[in-house]
Amino acid sequence: MRKPLAILLILSLLGLGLTSCNIQQAEAEKTPLSVFAAGSLIIPFGNIEKAFEAKYPNIDVQAEYHGSIQVMRHATELHEPIDVVATADASLIPMLMYATNVPETGKPYANWYIRFASNHLALAYNADSNYASEINADNWAEVIARPDVKTGIADPRFDASGYRALMAYALAEIANKNYGLFGPMFDDQFTFPVTIFSGDEMTTITVPEILEMKPSAHVVLRGASIELIALLESGDLDYAFEYESVIQQHGLKTMSLPAESNLGEQDYEELYKQVQVDLDFQRFATVKPQFRGERIGYGITVPANAQHPDEAALFIAFLLSPEGRSLMEADHHPMFETFIADGYKNLPPVLQAVTTE
Repeated sequence: MRKPLAILLILSLLGLGLTSCNIQQAEAEKTPLSVFAAGSLIIPFGNIEKAFEAKYPNIDVQAEYHGSIQVMRHATELHEPIDVVATADASLIPMLMYATNVPETGKPYANWYIRFASNHLALAYNADSNYASEINADNWAEVIARPDVKTGIADPRFDASGYRALMAYALAEIANKNYGLFGPMFDDQFTFPVTIFSGDEMTTITVPEILEMKPSAHVVLRGASIELIALLESGDLDYAFEYESVIQQHGLKTMSLPAESNLGEQDYEELYKQVQVDLDFQRFATVKPQFRGERIGYGITVPANAQHPDEAALFIAFLLSPEGRSLMEADHHPMFETFIADGYKNLPPVLQAVTTE
């Protein structure tokens, strides 16, 4: 009686071993898809990833999230082999990827991109934030400039929401013809000043190469806007500049900025263009970043040195599909009705089918 039991036990163990090997082999055979995206896409792209992998079980999405400029640096300065790049500012792709070449080939890192989503800049806060019962669309710029109010912004050298926060103040000055708003908020907050110059046709904000907060500053700086959420939730911040989608995803209160300052309204594009931010530092070897105000537009592309370009195109096609749109909008992130492609002739055919030149 014992012999058959022993044989069964051995066979059972062998079976378990084979099953374990098969699982490991199946995992090893999956195609790893490297996706680098803006931090404001963490939650919606997390759900996109799950649905995409369910549809394409042979692909393993491996996502990293950073400030949008930092995403660009991983591609063009650190030369990492990334399959999909998604940024909160589509203009970064031609500015930094068209203008920078892959060392091995001498060809640009990208020659096309798709604008796929928008957003609105807003202030996130809590019920117990200082002046929470007082702040409104008319006085927001004055309220958060008060010395007893702690306000968080993302570092404009690394994150698009950071330089957009600076733009929002400049746009409020222009719209209200009140040129005393920027100073109380940002003057004397940094060891090297952030400056603003208002000309007849253009307002220019200059960010220094070294951006450090003074100990007494009421402005709190972090590398990416998503890092400010925890500080809000802990009560270490009263307000933070965030995208409306992110605020809603985290269940925080939203102080919606007026249309002239939120950088999300198509009808205000001409006003937005009256502001620009210059980054006065040498972090990028090939270009000097300069950002002109425009309606917020997220951009996505496949770098020229991507190791899995076909799978990358499938991922983007899924994002732009009705299912992808539904998942994005369920996470409060608005998609454009029409997906406009720059460099349309260079797109993979699967993406030409769902975009417009």
